[in-house]
Amino acid sequence: MAYLKAKNGPLAGQRIELSEDEMILGRSPDCNIQVEDYAVSRKHAKVIRSGDAYSLEDLKSRNKTYLNDIVLTEGAHQLRNGDKVAVCDVIFNFYDELAGGMSDSLDGSRISVLFDGNDVGHSTIMSKLEVGTSKGNIQLAASPEMKLSALLEITRALGNALGLDDVLPSVLDALFKVFMQADRAFIALMGDDGNLIPRWSKARRDDCEETIRISRTIVNHVIDLREAVLSADAASDQQFDASQSIADFQIRSMMCAPLFDVDGEPIGVLQVDTLERNKQFNEEDLEVLVSVATQAGIAIDNARLHDDALAQAAIKKDLELAAKVQAGFLPNERPHLDGYDFYDYYKAANFIGGDYYDYLEMNNGNLAIIVADVVGHGVAAAMLMAKLSAETRFCLAGTEDVAQAIINLNNRMTGMALDRFVTFLLVMINSDTHEITLVNAGHMAPFHRKTDGTVDLVGEDYADLPIGIMEDVEYQSYSFHLAPGESLTMYTDGLNEQDNGRDELFGIEAIGELVKQHQDTATERGERILQAVTEFSAGAIQGDDMCLVALNRTD
Repeated sequence: MAYLKAKNGPLAGQRIELSEDEMILGRSPDCNIQVEDYAVSRKHAKVIRSGDAYSLEDLKSRNKTYLNDIVLTEGAHQLRNGDKVAVCDVIFNFYDELAGGMSDSLDGSRISVLFDGNDVGHSTIMSKLEVGTSKGNIQLAASPEMKLSALLEITRALGNALGLDDVLPSVLDALFKVFMQADRAFIALMGDDGNLIPRWSKARRDDCEETIRISRTIVNHVIDLREAVLSADAASDQQFDASQSIADFQIRSMMCAPLFDVDGEPIGVLQVDTLERNKQFNEEDLEVLVSVATQAGIAIDNARLHDDALAQAAIKKDLELAAKVQAGFLPNERPHLDGYDFYDYYKAANFIGGDYYDYLEMNNGNLAIIVADVVGHGVAAAMLMAKLSAETRFCLAGTEDVAQAIINLNNRMTGMALDRFVTFLLVMINSDTHEITLVNAGHMAPFHRKTDGTVDLVGEDYADLPIGIMEDVEYQSYSFHLAPGESLTMYTDGLNEQDNGRDELFGIEAIGELVKQHQDTATERGERILQAVTEFSAGAIQGDDMCLVALNRTD
């Protein structure tokens, strides 16, 4: 299967299967691959499949389409494994798994790298050099002049390189300056699963083969035994079991060295080869390669840390912006309702969360209070919370029957088929009669403190399934009178399920006791509950989003 992988832009990181004979890229929602960027034309370019071959055609776009940094002219242009496709500032790489072997992590190279050959444990190496076993401490016999020249060259090349996409080509450029006989080189780095992934390759001449075929036997030996190896004539060298892994590679001379991070742990391999018999590498070259690989490994490790730091900073910035957007869905002030006192609190476990509360003034003068909890937390929960906010307003505006409004809300949310549910509590206050009407969709019942100091879980028997599980749930409402001096306390499970680091939870009963102890203002009660939860947690990490809404009738 062939596919495009987006390197940046709104589709960054996504793998897009080229499953149809024509796949159109563009800004329009009608496109097979929608790129939401104003610089992109509505129908910008298309990928065409003909048999096992793929081609790219620009659709007379306003800002052009680029293939390997070259503007596409009229007509279809053949796509090759690893090709770079640019639609304005959005970059894709084209990969064809049927073409074999090339990793989709290969960045910017014009030739592909194919691992081949079975592992063999009985090989003997003709030329080898132990690289070291701790912290990259290496003893070499190469001449000081040769080592110094190589290290100065690579230091100069890496001086201004920070990111991995800058460091990797700089390392290979330096190799070609140090080893004038080199025809091709590549770097492979270990992925999260421990497998080597080709990351960058380079050929000195345009007429070099488009695919570098690499022996798994050799690279596994280099990694496992921490040895750099030299094959004087890899195409006929029996030291690597030619019948299984070298015979078809057509490499006349090859060197391969391990790369280590600053802690001395292997992170990949660096290989350089020549295709001409009269330009073979020797043992001194191998020692120089190890010197280069030592510094290159540290530079690559630092570059990866740098890229990770930039990625984390970008994610943090996006999340901070998302938190501000989410805050816009929450009330910016408490209700001003005569005879009532309100308090609310919201804190996401991460930057953004799935808890939700709101105050909605109805056309008939009533006040709706919503407390809800989307299952899970983080970005997905926050997005569903935003959808829930809009749908709740719509459904409550459509009918004064609160139970029917929640029935409608549940059907609309269930129809989205998101495989997530929401516990939902609606409290409607009639400010004229002081009648409270509840509809509970799987949420914890609110605490009702009466004037005599007793506390009930009000409407607990009327609770039904959470929203989003099943259509046509017949939610029922429950009404009661809130007398002067009485209060309601609503919350999400981030409070009662907060642990103290010893697998003990704060508990619903503890919240009930705090409600029962004092006849105080809504603010005093809310802050007292939050302080108790904080003291109980004893510095443990907040495990879930927290939301608390408290109200008192004061007159």
